[in-house]
Amino acid sequence: MSFSRRSFLLGAGSGLSLLVVTACTEKSPVPTTSAIPSPTPSSAVPAPSGIERSSWSSDPFARGSQSFLAPGSTPQHRDDLSRPVGGRVFFAGEATSADLAGTVLGAQQSGARVATEVLGVASSGEKIAVVGAGAAGAEAARALVLQGFDVIVLEARDRVGGRIHTRTPQSWPLDVELGAWRLSAVEDQSLLTRLANLGTETNSLTDLLAVGATGRSASNAIGSSAVATASTWAEAQPADSSLTAALDGSGAVAKAAGASVGGLAGADLLTAALSSLAGNTGANASQLSAWYGLADLPARDRIVTGGFSGVIADALKGVRVSLSTAVLGVSHGGSAVSLKLGTGESLTVDRVVITVPLGVLKKNAIAFDPLLPFTHRSAISALGMGSIETVWLRFDTPFWSTDAAIWSLVGTDSDITDWVNLQAITGEPVLVGIVGGKAARRVAKLSDDDLLQSVMTALAPFVAY
Repeated sequence: MSFSRRSFLLGAGSGLSLLVVTACTEKSPVPTTSAIPSPTPSSAVPAPSGIERSSWSSDPFARGSQSFLAPGSTPQHRDDLSRPVGGRVFFAGEATSADLAGTVLGAQQSGARVATEVLGVASSGEKIAVVGAGAAGAEAARALVLQGFDVIVLEARDRVGGRIHTRTPQSWPLDVELGAWRLSAVEDQSLLTRLANLGTETNSLTDLLAVGATGRSASNAIGSSAVATASTWAEAQPADSSLTAALDGSGAVAKAAGASVGGLAGADLLTAALSSLAGNTGANASQLSAWYGLADLPARDRIVTGGFSGVIADALKGVRVSLSTAVLGVSHGGSAVSLKLGTGESLTVDRVVITVPLGVLKKNAIAFDPLLPFTHRSAISALGMGSIETVWLRFDTPFWSTDAAIWSLVGTDSDITDWVNLQAITGEPVLVGIVGGKAARRVAKLSDDDLLQSVMTALAPFVAY
């Protein structure tokens, strides 16, 4: 078995510096510069003038944010899920991408792939239904329309975009991206070029931080080393396990516990690193495959600062889209496909492309008749669906003094430990909290008032005096 692993840093991908503070309220952080804030009561954080939050964990049309490889699952399961069924039912979406799973580019490329598969068996002029108007569905529909097919996109939501969700709240100084918004400067180069051609602005975190940020910078080598040690140990084992089991079995947890950096306990640094990892994968260490769960994680060192949904709207130009139209059932036979719609109607087409998120398939929200082949059902069962949520806070004036774009809390009970400071990039006092895995699901269940109190308490160490 061979796969690549990327060393990661707190709250970011490889290559980034960040501001680190301890969240302990009984003692001040160990300073290396005067810019490190001392812990303060949560009341010192002013109430934000605006708050926006995602809810992918509870979204019935997503049931999570992105797929991941759980213990016992392999990239082969992604390939199995991507296979056409009887030349009538086709599958696309980031979960079917063996190389770029969990990414917008992976979803787009899967849409292009499935369009080629349809082209190989269909006759010109056939009626094709595409279920889902996200990145995969939009790309598949665009390609099929260009090939002369009669295409209709069926979207359960009242908007296009899927897990790309751009909002423009009143009185906010910039767009809010509640879905996908973090990209890789290397892996996503073609997507970044496409966004640039559409006039959609993206910004590099690495470029900003290379200038130098006030505050304390750290790379959390303890956390990175522990995960690398666990992964290497897991490769030598006869069976796959969770990353948690590999961390324990390899001795990486014990080694981290006996170390410290600048007054920060190694155990806390490992916990913080795993929290950041959950914010990238959507899964806790106990849910990730030690063999495959960390393979080829993107760096996520570039962000979209508004208008990401434009790439979906552009792909769907000239394509017929039916919004608020959920597909509840797919009956497929030798000559046609019948779709049962949430509107109570049915639709008969020659072929169908299914691009709904893995979480929807895992919940059996679409009934297939006959049942999908065992390989497909096995893949759906084996693959994991992760949760990543973001909380956007707008302030009238900043309460912090650092110009660091990446913040991370160490040694905290808060669920949200990783933050992006958009003032450092856009000039606007906006903070974005990122949380993944089980913590994301807990955050998603909080009321607006409880969430506000939680984030104000979490941000207290960053108050400047």
